[in-house]
Formats: sequence, structure tokens, C-alpha cells
Amino acid sequence: MSRLIRFERTGGPEVLQWVDADVPAPAAGEARIRHKAVGVNYIDTYHRSGLYPVPLPSGLGQEAAGVVEALGDGVIGLAVGDRVAYVGGPLGAYSEVRNVDAGMLVKLPDGLSFEQGAAMMMQGLTAQYLLRRTYRVQPGDTVLIHAAAGGVGLIACQWAKALGATVIGTVGTDAKAEIARRHGCDHTIVYTRESVSARVRELTGGEGVPVVYDSIGKDTFMDSLACLRPLGTMVTFGNASGPVAPFEPSVLAKMGSLFLTRPTLFHYIARRADLLAMADELFAVVASGQVQLSINQRFPLQDAAVAHRELEARRTTGSTVLIP
Repeated sequence: MSRLIRFERTGGPEVLQWVDADVPAPAAGEARIRHKAVGVNYIDTYHRSGLYPVPLPSGLGQEAAGVVEALGDGVIGLAVGDRVAYVGGPLGAYSEVRNVDAGMLVKLPDGLSFEQGAAMMMQGLTAQYLLRRTYRVQPGDTVLIHAAAGGVGLIACQWAKALGATVIGTVGTDAKAEIARRHGCDHTIVYTRESVSARVRELTGGEGVPVVYDSIGKDTFMDSLACLRPLGTMVTFGNASGPVAPFEPSVLAKMGSLFLTRPTLFHYIARRADLLAMADELFAVVASGQVQLSINQRFPLQDAAVAHRELEARRTTGSTVLIP
């Protein structure tokens, strides 16, 4: 028997239910994991609200860390008692115990805690593909990172700085600006009182930046395009303010033959070899101290609704974890 979060209809945090569920023996190719920490990500609110539709009733969550309790037939490379972390697969990480495809699991190095594992898989691997694959940041680049004090933002700012970039980050408050500066931001822009594009042009001598990493969506999209230099890359990877409205692609030509991409982590980790390589690079940069994880909110698993309210109200910084 396990307890988990489930929702039977879409809506606000109040639709989340704390229920009992049986966990069968793991099927072939599966491992049963007892969770020690569960990651909370903005995409979870999209599933709960219906922005990203899922079949109902449904579990929630795609990221956790824990201990292998049992293995199904055919699983190799894992043993009962292994410390593991994962991201992806069917929704259901907001649970005490669950079975997952063993191919999703990566072993958690001894020097990293379960909370770190749960906090870094989605946000850290997102930062990895953004900085190392979608647009490969080079020494001397100046990059713009929206929501710089958020979970992905704090990781990406530190990592970009370690790669030799000058980092400009946007935040909503002075308090968040201070947090961002402590985590690699050379320049912060408080978007509630400053024009982001005007400030970026000022900071870059009118040139603009080669890349914008934008997880906000609707509210920032056009201003983000205005921050780019000719042939710059617009990476829109989230919808915190809502989805971007349809627009005429010729706008990209008029603004400098810009490149636009809407990536998602799960395409980047679809091949296990890529997942392992990306995780190895992430674990190494965290172990080296170049990227420090900021786990600033912890809630009991049964209080997932409270965590969602805080996240959607933008009262959180860094990463949030649920503790079973």
C-alpha cells in the first residue's frame, strides 16, 4: 500500500487529493522505488490545470529520488538498495512508492542527497540541454535568462557563468535580484519596473544578446525577441504567464533573421545514452561546486496543493521538494 496525490478533474490546487493505492510487483523492465524526495516543477501545474491535457483520473509529478526496493525481470545494471533518481515517464512521482521503467533511472552519486537528486533532474537537465545543446554557450557570450531566481534560473545562471558567459537575469523583485546575483548573475533586471529590452540594449552597447532563455511565455515573448542581436536564438521553454499567442513568422525576419525554438527536455533524453551523458555532466558540475542547488521550499507530500499555490503565486525561489 502506498499513498499518493491524484486528481480526478482539472482546476486549481484544490483538485489534488491524498489517497491510498496498491503498488503491484514490478513488471518486466520495471523497478519499484520508495521515494525519499519528490521534485515540484511548473509543468506539474500545467498538467493539474489542464493546460497540458492528460487522461483522468491521474497521478502527478515526473521527478523523484529514492531507493530501489524490487526489480522486475530483465532489469540489468541495478540492484535492490541502489540510490536512484529519475525524470519523465507516466505521471505519478507525487507518491510514496511506485513502479517505473528502469531505463529512466540513473544512479545517484554518494555525494548527492535524495533532495538534491529530486531537485536537479528536471531543472538541472533542462539547464544542461539549454546551455550545452539548444544554444551552446561559449566563453565571452552574453546571455539573457528570464526567471533568474527560479529553479532552472538559479542553476542556469551559475552554469552559464562557469562556462565563461556574462549573465543577465530578469526577476520580479529586489529580493530575487539579490538571490540571482549570488548565483552567477552579472546584471539583474527587475521586470516590474524596467524595460527588459531597453536595459539589455544598454548593457550590450546596443548590440543585443545571442540567446534568450525564456520560461515565462506570453508576457515576455515579444520583448525577448527585441533583446536579440541579428541571427540570435530565442529559446522559449515554458509558459509561466500563459502560452505565446500566434504570430506572423515574418516578424523573425524583420527583427534580424532570428531563430526560434520551443524545446522540451523529454526529446533530449529520449535516448538512454543521451540521458546518461547529460546526467553525468550535471552531476559533475554540481559535485564540483560550480553549481549549487538552492532547495528553498520543502513540504510534506500530502501538502502538494500548498506547494502549488506558492509556486503559482511566484512566492518561491530555487527548487521545491515534497517529502513523503
